[in-house]
Amino acid sequence: MTSVEFTNQVQKISVSLRPAALTLTRDADDARDLVQETLLKALLNKDKFKAGTNLKAWLYTIMRNTFINNYNKVTKRSTKIDSAEYFQYFNSDETFITYNGGTATFVMADISQAIDGLNEDFRTPFMMYYIGYKYLEIAETLQIPIGTVKNRIHIARKELKKLLQVYSYN
Repeated sequence: MTSVEFTNQVQKISVSLRPAALTLTRDADDARDLVQETLLKALLNKDKFKAGTNLKAWLYTIMRNTFINNYNKVTKRSTKIDSAEYFQYFNSDETFITYNGGTATFVMADISQAIDGLNEDFRTPFMMYYIGYKYLEIAETLQIPIGTVKNRIHIARKELKKLLQVYSYN
């Protein structure tokens, strides 16, 4: 493929890159910049494109990777802090940390109550698994099939998730 053919094909496909760029950036100006940067990288690296492969997919990959790299640069730049300000506290003898066990006590009480509320058939395999028993060990100890053990642990988790939904981060 000659340089002129490659450039013409890239130019034709560039129109379809704009909606995808807008989806990534959620800003019209940033989307135009992303498409422009993608086309520039594609033209500079045309020797890396293998004729007969999907040019559109290659361009989308360049665009996605460019977006990710730019995003990572922006987030790293905006999260820099003046470490000297924080290191002065590490060397001081004063302790600024206060622990409050009240919240943890309430959470643990709710978890214990939820586990106690489970049916015995589900609670026993769940607690054995929680303690560290393997599925096979639980199956042998309780004399039930391993599939039943897995199913009961799954149901116990689902039930606990429902009972402890108040602590969900979603």
